[in-house]
Amino acid sequence: MTIPFHRLLAVELRKLLDTRSAKILTACLLCLTVAAIVGRGLYSGPGLQRLVWTAGIGYATLLPVLGVLAVTGEWSHRTALTTFVMEPRRWRVMAAKAIPPALTAVVASLFALLVAVPATALTSAAQHTPAHWDLTFATMAGWTATNVLFVMMGTALGALLLNAPAAIVVCLGGTAVWSAVALLGTTGRTLAEWLDPNRTTAPLAAGDWADVDFLRLAASTALWIVFPLVAGVVRAARKEVR
Repeated sequence: MTIPFHRLLAVELRKLLDTRSAKILTACLLCLTVAAIVGRGLYSGPGLQRLVWTAGIGYATLLPVLGVLAVTGEWSHRTALTTFVMEPRRWRVMAAKAIPPALTAVVASLFALLVAVPATALTSAAQHTPAHWDLTFATMAGWTATNVLFVMMGTALGALLLNAPAAIVVCLGGTAVWSAVALLGTTGRTLAEWLDPNRTTAPLAAGDWADVDFLRLAASTALWIVFPLVAGVVRAARKEVR
């Protein structure tokens, strides 16, 4: 009997939230988001867009890690055998694993907005200064899409390497590596402009849709998300489970 995909999705979503590491990571993410937004509001004043973007300080680091853990947990906890016995078509399992981290990124973005709105109002009242409700739908959509891309990058690298520490190091160390590459003359700068996800997503994260170079964004997305994810699905499908 075929297991419906929505059931696989529900199971993988529960796995993502049930593990001890995921619970700790989620708690840290929530606390850091609230603390960063409130602290930034008290320091910089009541500006909704600025406060929402402040959440990105933690999101840029922790959301990709959550994506990594979503696909590597089966192998680190040695539950892959049970999972793949229940559903032998491993590509369906991997597809179900890839969706919850993306949904988490969307929910996290909305949570930042939910915290930033009252923080802006309360900061305005406390400091007796007018609030700046300058966040547009386009800006919020671009920032949310950027969060989804970065969590999917973690998911893709986790699927490719099937090892949480290695995937986390590659994912979080990419910024430093691309900064070094950009210093290697014209060729290095060109490679960084096309393949560094931090650079290609910068206009998108800022909500400047007119300034987004979609060719460069597609190139970096293919390198860091599409190719690793496809290769990871193939590897998971062929990997011997013990």
